[in-house]
Amino acid sequence: MTLSKNPDWWRGAVIYQIYPRSYQDTNGDGIGDLPGITQRLDHIAALGADAIWISPFFTSPMKDFGYDVSDYCDVDPMFGALADFDALVARAHKLGLRVMIDLVLSHTSDKHPWFRESRQNRTNPRSDWYVWADPKPDGTPPTNWLSIFGGSGWQWDSRREQYYLHNFLTSQPDLNFHNHAVQEALLDVTRFWLERGVDGFRLDTINFYFHDQHLRDNPALPIEERNDRTAPKVNPYNHQMHLFDKSRPENLGFLRRFRALLDIHGGVAVGEVGDSERGLQIMAQYTSGGDKVQMCYPFELLQPARVTATALQATFDQLAEDAPDAWPCWSYSNHDVVRHITRWNLNETAVRSYLMLLLSLRGSVCLYQGEELGLPEAELEFNDIQDPYGIEFWPEFKGRDGARTPMVWESDNRQGGFTEATKGWLPVTAPHLPLAVSAQNANPDSLLAYYRAALAFRRSHPELISGAMSAVTAKGDLAFFTRSGKATYFCAFNLGRDDATVALPAGNWVNAAADLGGVSADGEWLSLPAWGFALLQKE
Repeated sequence: MTLSKNPDWWRGAVIYQIYPRSYQDTNGDGIGDLPGITQRLDHIAALGADAIWISPFFTSPMKDFGYDVSDYCDVDPMFGALADFDALVARAHKLGLRVMIDLVLSHTSDKHPWFRESRQNRTNPRSDWYVWADPKPDGTPPTNWLSIFGGSGWQWDSRREQYYLHNFLTSQPDLNFHNHAVQEALLDVTRFWLERGVDGFRLDTINFYFHDQHLRDNPALPIEERNDRTAPKVNPYNHQMHLFDKSRPENLGFLRRFRALLDIHGGVAVGEVGDSERGLQIMAQYTSGGDKVQMCYPFELLQPARVTATALQATFDQLAEDAPDAWPCWSYSNHDVVRHITRWNLNETAVRSYLMLLLSLRGSVCLYQGEELGLPEAELEFNDIQDPYGIEFWPEFKGRDGARTPMVWESDNRQGGFTEATKGWLPVTAPHLPLAVSAQNANPDSLLAYYRAALAFRRSHPELISGAMSAVTAKGDLAFFTRSGKATYFCAFNLGRDDATVALPAGNWVNAAADLGGVSADGEWLSLPAWGFALLQKE
């Protein structure tokens, strides 16, 4: 198989996210590695994905498990070497898979040479590469900005007798994007990986790049508007309107520079928009005009509350108003949230219906490793937790490790075929073992087989990939819309536990998804059981 020559391959692509620490360990140290990913690429190709997104594997002290980078242009030894990455790209391309990597540009590790130099004094060549500020007269931080990981977003540094900004851990200082030299350095990093053969990037926290140069305090968010879609409910980060610490208008200029570099190399980017108040508006800004990023990764379908028909209509109504031309990249699960099968308490019928909904929406799709197996969130003891976020807010918030436990390949050994070590970096929990790839591979009725068939169905119906989409209408628990191109499809999903009926638009409608459990029309009506769905093609 060879890569498609289509420069718009990303439009409607299915992207499979890999958390490298937990995918496959090949050297017996209990931590996944790049050769392990290469070894398992056949699984992803057989699933029917178009691309992979690999979470960070760069050199790092691993305080935030790779999202704290100390060398952007090398592989951390625990994951292998640059030669292993080159081999991974070559094998992926041979299988027809694009390779996207996670670029963490908003901040570095405090062990990065840039920060080591910057913190020495106020006059060194990189003194302005990070966000430094004097204290208020009483010695307190310059602003009221908060860290997503808890507490102030500012950390005192005794060398410079100043505070530095960190939106995440204190060991993750924020880069100063107002400094042109910083932008140049990060574009050099991007160029390094493009020239090494990557096809694109997932841009971590894309709206955190710039801060307000006037260091204005964020206003309070009215209590009735607070939600837990960006940070856990127990985190005071949710108490502010984040107007000045992120999502600044200056970011648009940098994104244009970034896109110009992508275009030279035929690269693609999807940005993670971490904003529960203005996420769709920001996505509109960042993807508009064809001169910024191609896609954005909003949080609307990653929220704690189950996506209902009403919520889906509200999301798409807002999308039509704020970002009609934006290209979203939808996902239910990733390495930062509780797996959706647990988060929304779904049975397997509901999981299948929600998958078909995801594959029917206008936009691209991200699937998270293990989702295709129906892995629930792993229940871990406090002593097993590695995530600093979970340690900080335990037990009200147990962190992200329950979604990061190792992939299960084999059901007949305690480590699920992930490692030959007696213990992995996180444990494989007993409920995951019966769901291993080996147990589902040959079973035509398994969830894995369903995912493969569903992705094949999407590939064979181009209207679902890049066709037009009507407004979403909610009628109780029923959500329905049409997708159209050369053919027209009526897509209906019962996102509830009671039967639902809807009148069909005029025409003769045939069941296009009968093999996937789609329901047929009954004359001018469509009746769907609990969690049922229909994809009807107009004759």
